[in-house]
Amino acid sequence: MRRLFCVALLLLLALTLAAEANKRSKGHRGGGKHDKSRPASECTPAETQYGKCVPEHGDCGEGLRDATCKDHTDKISCKIPCNWKKDISDCKYKFGPWGSCEAATNTKSRSGTLKRALFNADCQSTVKVSKPCSPKVKKTRGDKKSN
Repeated sequence: MRRLFCVALLLLLALTLAAEANKRSKGHRGGGKHDKSRPASECTPAETQYGKCVPEHGDCGEGLRDATCKDHTDKISCKIPCNWKKDISDCKYKFGPWGSCEAATNTKSRSGTLKRALFNADCQSTVKVSKPCSPKVKKTRGDKKSN
C-alpha cells in the first residue's frame, strides 16, 4: 500500500512539473506582443521620436510606426481604433455630451479636452468633432405605442 502511494505521488509530481514547464515555454515564445511593440535600441521613451501610425489596410486597425533615436530607426506595431478620427488618433480626449441637431447642416457636434498624448504626439488642447444627426426619434419611457 505504501509503495502504491509513493508511485502515485511521484507520478503526480512529474505531471505537475511537466505542466509548469509547458506553461513557461508558451509564455516566452519569440516575437511576442511586447517584443514587436518596443524599439530594440537602448533609448528611453523620452529620447525616442515616434512617427504617425500608418494602418496596413484602410483607415484603421493594425499598422506600423517609426521609432527614431540616435540615428537608429525601428518599425514598431501600433493600432488605430476604428472609431477614432485620423487626425487625433494619437491623442486621447475627454468629450462632453452631444449638442442638439443643427437643421441647416443636419449634424450635431461636441468638444473634447486633451487627457493625454500618446507617443509624444503633437496634440491640440481642445477639439471639436461632429457627426450626422440620427433620423430616429427617441421615445421616452412614458410614451406608449399607438396601434
